[in-house]
Amino acid sequence: MSGAAGAQQERTPRVDARRRRVAAAVLLAATVALGLAVHYALPDGEFGDIVGAGLYTVAVYLGVVLLAPRARAWTAFALAVAWSFAVELLQLTELPARANEAFAPARLVLGSGFDVRDLLVYALGGGVMLGVDLAVTRSRARRRRAPLVP
Repeated sequence: MSGAAGAQQERTPRVDARRRRVAAAVLLAATVALGLAVHYALPDGEFGDIVGAGLYTVAVYLGVVLLAPRARAWTAFALAVAWSFAVELLQLTELPARANEAFAPARLVLGSGFDVRDLLVYALGGGVMLGVDLAVTRSRARRRRAPLVP
C-alpha cells in the first residue's frame, strides 16, 4: 500500500500492539543481559543489589507488556511492582532458600533474602518504566494527530 492508505494501516491497534510487543521483547532481552552482567561483574555490595533490584522490576514490567501489549502503562506498572513486592515478601519464608539449593539459577528470580530497601527500589524501577512508557505513548499519539504529508 502507498500514501494515506499505507499510513492508515500503520495506525491500527493491532499494528501498535505488535510494535509494542516487539519493542518489549528486545528491551527485555537487553534488560536481562544487563541484569546478568551486573550480577556477575559487580562485586557483592549495595550498588549491585540496588541496580539488580531495579532491573528486576523493569524486566517484569517488560514481561507484562510482552504478554499483554495492549495493557495500559499504569496496569503494567501495578502488576510489575506487585509481583516484585510479592517475590520480596516471599523471601521472608524459607521457600526461596530451598529453591535456590535445589536449582541455583532460581536465586536470580526468587532472590536470597528479604531487604526492605528493595521495596523502594522496585517502586522506583517500575516508576521509571511507567514514565518511559507514558512518554512513548504520548509521543506516538502526537505523531498520529499530525497531518499526513504526501
